[in-house]
Amino acid sequence: MIIVPVKEGENIDRALKKLKRKYEKTGVVKELRERQKFTKPSVKRRGELIKARYIQKLKDQQFS
Repeated sequence: MIIVPVKEGENIDRALKKLKRKYEKTGVVKELRERQKFTKPSVKRRGELIKARYIQKLKDQQFS
């Protein structure tokens, strides 16, 4: 459970912003979205390879 300490007199909007930031850092929302549908391991692996190729291409262009 994520706890956000709110100081007395602090704006509620600021506390909500802190809560959203903590949720993003922990990856809760991302994990929930992933669990909504099943993805085969082979499809996950293919996506990882495509992403790795893309990142490698960007790095090669940067150093060229």
